[in-house]
Amino acid sequence: MNITIGTTNKAKTEAVEVIARKYFDNPNFTYVKAASQVSDQPMTQEETRLGAINRSKNAIKETGAQLSFGLEGGVTEIDGVMYVCNWGALTVSDGKTYTAAGAQIILPEEIAQEIRAGKELGPVMERYTQRRDIRQGAGAVGVFTQGLVSRQIMFEHIVSLLIGQYLFTLAHD
Repeated sequence: MNITIGTTNKAKTEAVEVIARKYFDNPNFTYVKAASQVSDQPMTQEETRLGAINRSKNAIKETGAQLSFGLEGGVTEIDGVMYVCNWGALTVSDGKTYTAAGAQIILPEEIAQEIRAGKELGPVMERYTQRRDIRQGAGAVGVFTQGLVSRQIMFEHIVSLLIGQYLFTLAHD
């Protein structure tokens, strides 16, 4: 099965690979820097979801794969409290797209203030942790869960939800 992943981000690509290998025989993965067509720092659930859908659809158009995944991280505010949010999309070669959301945790107010001021979470987290490429590894979720849930693990959950929906549809068509 040919599977496209609409990113080259290590946390996202490894999440798709780990889960897809559990359910598909001999998957062949292609990585493309698919456009999200949303802001670099999505600020709502809706914008984050749309970014995942766009990545998935743009990646499948570019490669013609059987399945394509788009994963997007963003933030959202509820009652003045900022949360990390994460969405995924799976597009099938027939055009059907499935979506699913993942874990949400509160960002410390000092981080939230920088995001509200127009900064992107990844670079803010690099300064906060004094570590490079944080979004390729632990991510904010990993930092603020003391390593109990990494960004990859969080995205693995979303990919499982997406593949589960796809397999349910196959079993019931």
